[in-house]
Amino acid sequence: MPLHTLNALPDEVFRVPTVSLLLFVLASAPANTAPADSKAAITAVLDDWHQAAAAADEARYFGHFTDDAVYLGTDATERWTRDEFRAWAKPYFSKGKAWNFKATSRHIFLSKDGAVAWFDEALDTPNLGPSRGSGVLVKDAGTWKIAQYNLSIPIPNDVLPEVKRRIERELARSQKTPGKSSTWRAPPAKVPSPQTPPIKERAPAQAN
Repeated sequence: MPLHTLNALPDEVFRVPTVSLLLFVLASAPANTAPADSKAAITAVLDDWHQAAAAADEARYFGHFTDDAVYLGTDATERWTRDEFRAWAKPYFSKGKAWNFKATSRHIFLSKDGAVAWFDEALDTPNLGPSRGSGVLVKDAGTWKIAQYNLSIPIPNDVLPEVKRRIERELARSQKTPGKSSTWRAPPAKVPSPQTPPIKERAPAQAN
C-alpha cells in the first residue's frame, strides 16, 4: 500500500488493534474482587447458620451443610455426620430452643481455585463462655456449604494441668479410651436442658 494511501486511512483503523489488545489484557487479568466477594458470601453463610440455630430453624440450619458433612463437638465421643447431628439436635429445634453462638471475630482463607475455604472464628456463647469454631466450606453449584465444623473451648495455659488431670480421672472412671475402638463405646445421645449447645455438660473448672 502506498505511503500516501496509508496516511489517508482514518484513525479508527489504527485504534482497533489497540482497543482489542486492551480488552484482551483486561479479560486475562484476575478479578481482584473475587476473593473479597467469596469471603463476603462465606461470612453471610456462617452468620445465617448461627442465626438459624438461635431461631430454632432446623431446615435452614441443616440446609447449610453438605450431604457428607461432619460436626465435631467438644467431647471426644462427639463426631457426628450431618444426619446423626440432626437426629441428636432435633429435640432442641422441636421445642423452639436451640443454641445461640455469635462470632466475635473470624478468619477466612480460600484455595487457589476458589472452590474450597477454611476458617476459624471466636465465639461468644451463653453456656460455654468464650469458644472457638473452625471448619471447611466447599462451593456446591455456586453456593457455599459447610463440610466440617469443629467446636472447641480454648483452655488457658495456666489451668491446663488441672484440666488434664480431671480429664484423665474422668476417662479412668468411665473407662473411655478414645482411639481404641476395641474397648471404647460411644454413650447414647443425651439431651441436656434447653439452651445448652451441642456438647455434653461438664462442671466448670475450679478457679485457682
